[in-house]
Amino acid sequence: MANGNFKFSPPKTPIPMITPQIENSWKQVLWDQFQAPYFAELKRFLIEEKQHYRVFPPGGCIFNAFNSTPFDQVKVVIIGQDPYHEVGQAHGLCFSVQDGVPFPKSLINIFKELSDDVGFVTPRSGNLQKWTQQGVLLLNATLTVREHAAGSHQGHGWETFTDCAIQRLSEQREGLVFLLWGNYAINKRALIDTSKHYVLTAAHPSPLSAFRGFFGCKHFSKTNELLKQMGKIPIDWQL
Repeated sequence: MANGNFKFSPPKTPIPMITPQIENSWKQVLWDQFQAPYFAELKRFLIEEKQHYRVFPPGGCIFNAFNSTPFDQVKVVIIGQDPYHEVGQAHGLCFSVQDGVPFPKSLINIFKELSDDVGFVTPRSGNLQKWTQQGVLLLNATLTVREHAAGSHQGHGWETFTDCAIQRLSEQREGLVFLLWGNYAINKRALIDTSKHYVLTAAHPSPLSAFRGFFGCKHFSKTNELLKQMGKIPIDWQL
């Protein structure tokens, strides 16, 4: 422009079409969320992030928790915060790592409690996929993360989405067992109807807090006792 005051601003990445690659029962339950404006903004944020950084888990694994445990098959819910942020670790299930990856410290402590609680034998792999096939939803509150940057994708919409998933489970299902470890997860109790579901709380399995109430919580045996009381098949925690 003649007055020299014009500043060029590059256009934002266009709001993308939402075509979620998610298991059909969850797609139906959460369809309104995929159509909500916040989810389009979240999608745009992820596209821009991937232009500049490595993002975990790989795109095909973002909804792994949902794809592995259909809505009507959920029996137990374990809530994590966000994915592991180092190469090769995250694959869309909270606390779980891919085959061949060294166990993170929180997972080591989970295995220790399992050993003390139910005689669990530490496996070669930290992949918890077997649990999901028995009805354990391994849900992170935030489903993606930037490499080397814990918590980097918090506050961009994932929490709205996963909070809704927890609420829909609470509203539409009965007799679920929620395992909430650490204050972040325990705050999710407000989303759960405790007149219909069971909520077990403990400290987080992180080395910073495991000795303050995670060790000795016996959540794995308690979960199975509750499932048996409801006439459900208990979880085989051994991997």
